[in-house]
Amino acid sequence: MSDTPIVLFLCVHNAGRSQMAAGWLQHLAQDRVQVLSAGSEPAEHVNPAAVEAMAEVGIDIADARPERWTEETLEATDVVVTMGCGDTCPVLPGKRYVDWPLEDPAGKGVDAVRPIRDQIRARVEGLMSELGVTDTD
Repeated sequence: MSDTPIVLFLCVHNAGRSQMAAGWLQHLAQDRVQVLSAGSEPAEHVNPAAVEAMAEVGIDIADARPERWTEETLEATDVVVTMGCGDTCPVLPGKRYVDWPLEDPAGKGVDAVRPIRDQIRARVEGLMSELGVTDTD
């Protein structure tokens, strides 16, 4: 792993959990971690309830766009965090994989997304600790 670890958050639609996780890690770690986010079947846009829930804590993910993962992205990554994509998430030997079984916020209102957002923050903080990166917030 390089001095600046690269973390890829993967979920199916890359519209909720993975976008919130990327937002948290970018916010908390700033430039000490390179953050990527992708999906196996990207949605057209990020879940509006996820955008709203993150805005409530001062993190703007409104300009984020769901993207499909690529072999190049996967190969460049140090840690792959999967979030409920099961068999559709790629597995590359030699990469560190972490699975976060989190409820999917798709189709839920902001009241239901807030607890998911908070669970993701706690997991991101734990990952930062494992990577030796301190919280700047």
